[in-house]
Amino acid sequence: MTLIDFYSGTNNKLHTACRLSAKVIKQNLKVTIYIPDIKVATQIDKLLWSFSSTEFIPHCHVKDSLAPETPVTISQNGDLLTHDDVLINLHDQHPPFFSRFLRLIEISETTSEDAEAARIRYRFYKDRGYEIRHHKLQNT
Repeated sequence: MTLIDFYSGTNNKLHTACRLSAKVIKQNLKVTIYIPDIKVATQIDKLLWSFSSTEFIPHCHVKDSLAPETPVTISQNGDLLTHDDVLINLHDQHPPFFSRFLRLIEISETTSEDAEAARIRYRFYKDRGYEIRHHKLQNT
């Protein structure tokens, strides 16, 4: 069963997604970042290139021919997924395909709209019996 980690209290969801992606790939796992919004998908792609001046986060879109070998992929619809290690959800709803992954990471910003959407997702997973770990972030 998928293990779910909720990270709440961030001021920048994309920055937190980059930081968590870097941590996951250091554990020799692959990450898919799920974000249906093309504008936000483009933002996370650019941020992954410039996120850190001291480490490189190899990534590409899931449709890229290098996706099967790339540690971090960006997906907008859940098609063509190349692994089942870790999924980072940047959408305001639960991904319909999350249960194929070993681990799901949910990130919630401090805005009331984002926090409410996260609460709904949390209840969805909890009502279905998933183990959930909660991590409170301090203004990251």
